[in-house]
Amino acid sequence: MTKNIGETLKQLGQETELPTSPEKAILERVPNPQEGQLYLIRFTCPEFTSLCPITNQPDFAHLVIDYIPNDWIMESKSLKLYLSSYRNHGAFHEDCTVGIGKKIEKLISPRWLRIGGYWYPRGGIPIDVFYQSGKAPSEVWIPDQGVPPYRGRG
Repeated sequence: MTKNIGETLKQLGQETELPTSPEKAILERVPNPQEGQLYLIRFTCPEFTSLCPITNQPDFAHLVIDYIPNDWIMESKSLKLYLSSYRNHGAFHEDCTVGIGKKIEKLISPRWLRIGGYWYPRGGIPIDVFYQSGKAPSEVWIPDQGVPPYRGRG
């Protein structure tokens, strides 16, 4: 990482408090160190939490974010803080999953992005939510997200 890149980041290498909401969280990006190369980046968040906007009860999900970068890549500490900011945020599963995908898409303008939100049961029904920005380039290996369908104890 060049000194110039480090100077533009507000959170990496700093003691940073957890943002109180997704709106207050700062997502950061850095230049793609492999610009022009087609490759996949995957972030996995197996302990994502948010709140039901009606009951205020906690919801839990396993998120998998895959993207093929263009000029920018996500700075991972800022992503961790952003995802953690949902801990006290009330939103439906669909809003969380798609909203996260669109926010990342807007910030880094990837060639392709998908997010899988594998939500644990609420009211006895698991809800999985998927968002994809378009058709994936065929020349990039994109592995399965590896999260099996919810099966409960059976």
